[in-house]
Amino acid sequence: MRASFIVSEVITGLRRNVTMTIAMILTTAISLALFGSGLLVVQMAGKTQQIFLDRLEVQIFLTDDISTSDPGCEGEICSSLRRDLEQTPSVVSVDYLNRDDAVKDATERVFKDQPELAALVSADSFPASFKIKLSDPERFGVINDQFGSRPGVESVLNQRELVERLFSVLSGVRNGAFAIALVQAVAAILLIANMVQIAAYTRRTEVGVMRLVGATRWYTQLPFLLEAVAAALVGAGLAIAGLFAAKNVFIDDVLSDVYSANILARISNSDVLFVSPILLLAGVGMAAVTAYVTLRLYVRE
Repeated sequence: MRASFIVSEVITGLRRNVTMTIAMILTTAISLALFGSGLLVVQMAGKTQQIFLDRLEVQIFLTDDISTSDPGCEGEICSSLRRDLEQTPSVVSVDYLNRDDAVKDATERVFKDQPELAALVSADSFPASFKIKLSDPERFGVINDQFGSRPGVESVLNQRELVERLFSVLSGVRNGAFAIALVQAVAAILLIANMVQIAAYTRRTEVGVMRLVGATRWYTQLPFLLEAVAAALVGAGLAIAGLFAAKNVFIDDVLSDVYSANILARISNSDVLFVSPILLLAGVGMAAVTAYVTLRLYVRE
């Protein structure tokens, strides 16, 4: 098989169907860019989950009588709770906050940037509580079961529920990107199939002559397959370039405050580099399989 002939045929085919080729490149690029965006969201969600899991706490709120009468946690009920919590497996640390500590935490940390709300905070606004750090956040159920109904316990708050709400939003964004990418992929597949059929039809005479003089089916059909692959490679390259541009020009600026507050994990250039080979393989694989199937089904010369 002469490589120069194959290359010349590929270039000729792309030039003859330039509008169809451009449409396929753009559709493939959009599809792969959306697919890559979904992969980046998955990476960001995983890193963000780890950030929150590392600082997740379980908080046990005490009843009003304990909060009022035992600010130093020296009574039998409060001290026994603290002792049992510290002896519970997977508990890393237990911090006791009386009402004054809770007020200080609210004004200096929670409402630090909202002085109008901080001014409304009073000692009666918060009960005393235990803040518990777990080595395994999945052990929240054990804390709730063992201490939720103990005397002096008003309620048990698990911050994991708040984190799961955030992840549900990220999952929605990811699923939306994947859904749109799927629609675009279908469009790209149809364009690839049409491009291959048109290319084969416009060169049906020369292909027929080549078959008459002994050329194999693979030899005559390989240029059509490579045309689709070449267009897909260009589309994948545009998709990767678009992800880099969107990350550095748009996303970093829009999410800068969120990144600084350590609410979401930062998407880095290395993350985009990580998904780039996946996009290249997906684009080439989609084009090659579609072209091969189309040639087998519709091109009989």
